[in-house]
Amino acid sequence: MFTSGNITARVFERQIRTPPPSASVNRSRLFYENLVPNSTLYDVESPDHCFRKFTEDGLFLISFSRNHQELIVYRPSWLTYSTTQDDSTTTTTVPPPLPRRASRFDSFFTQLYSVNLASANELICKDFFLYHHTRRFGLFATSTAQIHDSAPSLDAVPGVPSIDKITFILVRLDDGVVLDERAFHHDFVNLAHNMGVFLYDDLLAILSLRYQRIHLLQIRDSGHLVDARAIGYFCREDDELFLNSSSQAMMMGQDKSKQQSLVGNKEDDSAENGLQHHSSQPSGSNSFLSGIKQRLLSFIFREIWNEESDNVLRVQSLKKKFYFHYQDYVDLIIWKVQFLDRQHLLIKFGSVDGGVTRSADHHPAFFAVYNMETTDIVAFYQNSAEDLYQLFEQFSDHFTVSSSTPFMSFVTSHSNSVHALEQLKYMKNKANSFSQLSVTESLPIFRPISLPVR
Repeated sequence: MFTSGNITARVFERQIRTPPPSASVNRSRLFYENLVPNSTLYDVESPDHCFRKFTEDGLFLISFSRNHQELIVYRPSWLTYSTTQDDSTTTTTVPPPLPRRASRFDSFFTQLYSVNLASANELICKDFFLYHHTRRFGLFATSTAQIHDSAPSLDAVPGVPSIDKITFILVRLDDGVVLDERAFHHDFVNLAHNMGVFLYDDLLAILSLRYQRIHLLQIRDSGHLVDARAIGYFCREDDELFLNSSSQAMMMGQDKSKQQSLVGNKEDDSAENGLQHHSSQPSGSNSFLSGIKQRLLSFIFREIWNEESDNVLRVQSLKKKFYFHYQDYVDLIIWKVQFLDRQHLLIKFGSVDGGVTRSADHHPAFFAVYNMETTDIVAFYQNSAEDLYQLFEQFSDHFTVSSSTPFMSFVTSHSNSVHALEQLKYMKNKANSFSQLSVTESLPIFRPISLPVR
């Protein structure tokens, strides 16, 4: 990590690694009261690269080459130069000049390696990067050009573009070794700002927007990407086996009934027509809604049913709130998915138009909490629901990326800071609405008893 004699390493070890007394509050934010940079260098000679970001632990600076083919990783050198200016020095006093080398990029960063990640027809997505802080793994993505007028495909959502190849690459950042890759062909994953991918500890969720499938993978300590499960058309591991066996039994029953109806009929053309009729039966994959969509419709139906105790009022309520909006619910697609914990997923639904645009604030959206163990929808909100806003206001840290890392102690939010909360309330009152809660929609809103939080 750092050398033992580095003052930054000693302060980091004292403030983060040393647990605070049990009777005191979290004092890790006093870090910036110990070291406060007070000088800025301008016009520094830096390489002609696309700099992405620092990792959360500050160990690596991620950058890409201008042709978006190579990954270039730097390690910060930390404190390199200092001045003798102190707090007693007046503002009019000119600080002593720094050495000429202080204006060079390599005085503060050391290049560790440069590795090629993309092939000739692929480019590195500069807006995509996820960091596994425990093992210091970095997840990158490369893709070919996007095809907007793609040919229709079986089970694909109409209107969603296609990409010939999307490759996720797991790299060990200490030495730049490529540990594993996972490719998706003729698919669409929203890579901009990690919208279509979410990392929680060692679990990785990749949303196929084109085929409405959530791929869950596990990052092993060895650096391998292991398929855990896929949620979408099927919710349980044996759903496909069950549907295939049921479909085969149904087809065998149809064949048996046809054979009985053809007894005594000696005309060959009649038998041939019967076989042609059998081959034109629609497949089971086109006869049903997806498993996740059926779970959603079942939850909405039960919530409306339980609102009334009288059967007559129940039927009227179902006609008004469920059957009238049935096609609207069926047309919803998954926009985004993220982990709330290792058991629950927060899934954002919306229209096709809102799923492929960069800004979906003006499109109606819905949020559902999905239990991966029971395969049930346990909560469903419209994005204009006040209950959802209150949950986000109180527990926003549970909605952030990598909230389980120790470095989140330095991130200020309106859930852990009264000042940030007051500022949020001021902005809310001033605008009289929240930017994401400005959608007016007549669809019903369902409020669960509780929302699972960690």
